[in-house]
Amino acid sequence: MPQYRYQARQQSGQVQAGVLAADNATAAAAILRNQGAHVLALVPVQSPTAQIGKALRGINYSSGPGQKDILDFTLQLAVMIRAGISLRTALDGIADQTTNVKFRKILLSIKTDVESGKQFSEAIARYPKLFGPLYVNMVRASEMSGSFAKMLDRIAAYIAQQLETRKMVIGASIYPAIIGVMAIAVTVFLLTFVLPRFAGVFQGKESVLPWPTKFLMGASDWMLAYWWALLIGAAAGIVGFMTFIKTEIGRFWWDKTKLTMPVFKRMFRALYVSRSLHTMGELLNAGVPMLDTLAITGDISGNVLFKKMWRNVYAAVKQGKKVQSQLTRSTLLPKSVVQMIGAGEESGRLGEVLHEISEYYQKALRDAIKTVTSMIEPLMIVFMGSVVGFIAMAIILPIFKMSSIVSG
Repeated sequence: MPQYRYQARQQSGQVQAGVLAADNATAAAAILRNQGAHVLALVPVQSPTAQIGKALRGINYSSGPGQKDILDFTLQLAVMIRAGISLRTALDGIADQTTNVKFRKILLSIKTDVESGKQFSEAIARYPKLFGPLYVNMVRASEMSGSFAKMLDRIAAYIAQQLETRKMVIGASIYPAIIGVMAIAVTVFLLTFVLPRFAGVFQGKESVLPWPTKFLMGASDWMLAYWWALLIGAAAGIVGFMTFIKTEIGRFWWDKTKLTMPVFKRMFRALYVSRSLHTMGELLNAGVPMLDTLAITGDISGNVLFKKMWRNVYAAVKQGKKVQSQLTRSTLLPKSVVQMIGAGEESGRLGEVLHEISEYYQKALRDAIKTVTSMIEPLMIVFMGSVVGFIAMAIILPIFKMSSIVSG
């Protein structure tokens, strides 16, 4: 059974410290409260095995916190708040257990702001790269409604789903990337190491060589002489592409390409629809005003075309129109989705409707990723086989041709 180190103030005013065993932090806090004590601090006691594992992993001094750190922090904070621990004490306890030095400093800074009288939402808003507008606004809404712990659970569930979605999309792109790199590596090996070995055999017989052999021998000679230019050109191409898609025109072109790209377009469309509607539903269910919800949804959508669509919806709603009225003018959302959004507006259950639609598109995204992976695998194998087969044919054909001339 897990053990928890605690500090508690007894009814006499004396502060007592110790260790107790309980199923979880909530149960541990309940035990102390039943004894008439006020919980001041409650942190899990790590086993010797966990401490050794922590030491082996080492402390992260250089890299800043990521979304996984924010997810762990949110889950721990929700458990402590539900256990009746004060926000200041909870922040202090989580910071003490955090291995990321930069994140620990941020948490202690947030604790200082809370101690000075600031709201928690105001304190975390100072770190927009870690706590985005969705996080801050949902926390602010919970501070008004008094459902802080429940809201933290919902935020944690949202972050966990976004991390899972990102992991799925990255996982779907790893396999084709590996196959592509292998195809390039094999091609370079054949052109720079294998084909030059046959150059002496073909020397003086250029007139009888087929065009594939002549083409590949020319490519091989060029690569051996100007390999440095090829590396510089490849690096310049990658850097140039990454720089281009960071510009306004480049970002628009790339985001539009992802929605029209064969094989991938269904996956990307499901990703952006799921992310947008999930974000919008969570914010509305948390009690965030509609205009703030639409502005945040546009920023989090991840695609400039979707961002433009939600900004247009924002402008229409600001003028007193309904969300559906502007969405019908866009082709980014299916008509069935727009109709369901309209029905949700009419019934006053828009948040629940958006949650159901986002769950459907989350499933559609998983199916699309499986489809993309299953389609790319044979395509990449055929491509790699074609490249290797073409090079092998270019080597074998002239040998057969010269053998037939000699035998004739």
